[in-house]
Amino acid sequence: QVQLTESGGGLVQAGGSLRLSCAASGRSFSRYAVGWFRQATGKEREFLATINWSGEDTYYRDSVKGRFTISRDNAKNTVYLQMNSLKPEDTAVYYCAADEVPGYTVVRGLLKYWGQGTQVTVSS
Repeated sequence: QVQLTESGGGLVQAGGSLRLSCAASGRSFSRYAVGWFRQATGKEREFLATINWSGEDTYYRDSVKGRFTISRDNAKNTVYLQMNSLKPEDTAVYYCAADEVPGYTVVRGLLKYWGQGTQVTVSS
């Protein structure tokens, strides 16, 4: 079993930055791929970024490429999402998810373990 807890959300002005953290319990976390997703009010959940178990492979949604960076520290059982140049349209609840699956499965959101989410609000 893996439990995921997101933190680092908050209110920021457009152009600002936030770093989200996804802290995991469980000894197997270092074997899992992790994805970040978001869901804005009234919209479907969307994939943002994924990182493989070692941290060597990452993949991003086009709209966040160059602005968001995913990374992980397996010694700390934590995955991060550094978000720069934030825009009002980035406002959403942000979730991390993990599973021992390939990257294309992460992109589709087919992961077993999910956090409860953290709110990010970007003001104009």
